Amino acid sequence: MIYTVECSFTDPASEAEWNEFYSLAKLPALISVRGFHTSQRFKALTAGCPVYLAVHSINNLEILQGDEYRQKGGGNFSRWQQHITDWHRNLYGGLDRAPAIGANEYLVVSAIGPDPFIKMGLTPYQMQAIALDKFPEYRWLAKLGRSVEAGIEDLPKGVYLYAPMTEQLTSRGDGNPKTSR
Repeated sequence: MIYTVECSFTDPASEAEWNEFYSLAKLPALISVRGFHTSQRFKALTAGCPVYLAVHSINNLEILQGDEYRQKGGGNFSRWQQHITDWHRNLYGGLDRAPAIGANEYLVVSAIGPDPFIKMGLTPYQMQAIALDKFPEYRWLAKLGRSVEAGIEDLPKGVYLYAPMTEQLTSRGDGNPKTSR
């Protein structure tokens, strides 16, 4: 299953510190939770969506309801909570593992269907919301090489482009993260 967390951040003075915390402390803590398999963070390059997106591969909803998740990763934003806006969480079925997006790639996300991806020559991965906010009900993900520029400026409403902020962390099964390359 794919667990997504999206938000924007309204305080430029503390945004760099918040991003450092999220990328260097929170993601490794999350990937150490039993049942988390991958974690990666992104920043939107297109308008009309929350600025930040975290995409995690997990076993099931029960992982997010457990004590280990609450202790290691759930919450932990009290210092920055007042600046976090447009916050959404979803759990999607239909895809077991999130694709690793490399430094030379983008993540493209659609809530309007796979057609824009197909027109761009991309392979869409379909997901259906099954828990938490459950909106949008369907989403499609695709990888886009940074060398491909055609159509990026003209993405339809509901299709968003994200650059990776981190490498994809993966669980080694021993409670310690490793990065995907």
